[in-house]
Amino acid sequence: MIKINENYLKLQASYLFSDIAKRVSAFQRENPDINVIKLGIGDVTRGLPPVCVKAFHKAVDEMAEDSSFRGYGPEQGYDFLRRAIAENDFQARGAEIAEDEIFVSDGAKCDTGNIQELFSKDITVAIPDPVYPVYLDTNVMAGRTGNYTDGRFDGIVYLEATRENGFVPQLPQQKVDLIYICFPNNPTGSTATREELKTWVDYARDNKALILFDAAYESFIRDNSLPKSIYEVEGAREVAIEFRSFSKSAGFTGTRCAYTVVPKDCRAFDAQGHSQSLHSLWNRRHCTKFNGVSYPVQRAAEAVYSDEGKAQTAELISYYLRNADLIRREIEALGYTYDGGRNSPYIWVDGQRDSWSFFDMLLNKAGVVCTPGAGFGSCGEGYIRISAFNSYENVKEAMARIARQLQ
Repeated sequence: MIKINENYLKLQASYLFSDIAKRVSAFQRENPDINVIKLGIGDVTRGLPPVCVKAFHKAVDEMAEDSSFRGYGPEQGYDFLRRAIAENDFQARGAEIAEDEIFVSDGAKCDTGNIQELFSKDITVAIPDPVYPVYLDTNVMAGRTGNYTDGRFDGIVYLEATRENGFVPQLPQQKVDLIYICFPNNPTGSTATREELKTWVDYARDNKALILFDAAYESFIRDNSLPKSIYEVEGAREVAIEFRSFSKSAGFTGTRCAYTVVPKDCRAFDAQGHSQSLHSLWNRRHCTKFNGVSYPVQRAAEAVYSDEGKAQTAELISYYLRNADLIRREIEALGYTYDGGRNSPYIWVDGQRDSWSFFDMLLNKAGVVCTPGAGFGSCGEGYIRISAFNSYENVKEAMARIARQLQ
């Protein structure tokens, strides 16, 4: 008799974003004449930077000729892209990351989910609340949790991010082994200072723990005092793995390209307490279960680091931050408190009511889609997340509709 992995049965009945999609689809079927404006999921809406499109076309042309055709590429990524990443994203900011410590992939979502395969089932995992659901759900699937009770899973240490702590979680009161943190944060839009990240790095070093640092939204940081990488903090190479993505920085959500940084100094321990290289383990996992990102996509990603690419991607980010600024101003004018939107594409709004009822009201009365905060965890109850990823015109219209309903 074939048996299932019963940990999947612990998962909640619906993934947050699929539940939202179902509600939106039902509304659109019943109201076909209403133009629904989606400010929910973090999907970009503007076209790829022209320099990336040009590189894409050139690479596709290469693939059409026998003399320049490329078959299987290196699973870790082509050297030209890994070198550009290391030089521009890390070394230029004083972070000592080498090109062979970078693993190119098809998405940070995949990597943040897959990385937990490297670790023992009986470790103690600390996860923020509210949080991007993938961190939690993949650990549930792996069997690291107990049952779901009163909105939380037994066996997980929840790091509460609330207005009282500026949506930057405090260190756990108990010893933990694996720590997920994300800045700029999804969903709250909060950012962390270098000093705050150092507190986590010091904790991890003192407790032989590991930090999984999701920096997918680092390109939105315009405040030069804020770190873009955890490796800007001394000692982080030993205790942190970092995830990044071209999805938000260059609009690659439909193109798929990201990368994970695993320094050679980064370590975990076997049952006897002996140090083991996580770089070697991730390399083995990557080579066994991943066949690499396509050559044209990697050439397009490389173009991001050209002078043209830097200018064009900066313009994209500025466009979305302009949307975020509009949302912030309108929300503030309506008398609601919020966080985020300055160095982040997300605005985290205190809805002053149940999250899902607020979501349903905005959908059914205004034809605007947001994301209910309760879907990100217990501490998200009462909040909604509004995304700046849409056209300026649509954001302006959406905020006008919201204002008419809330005034």
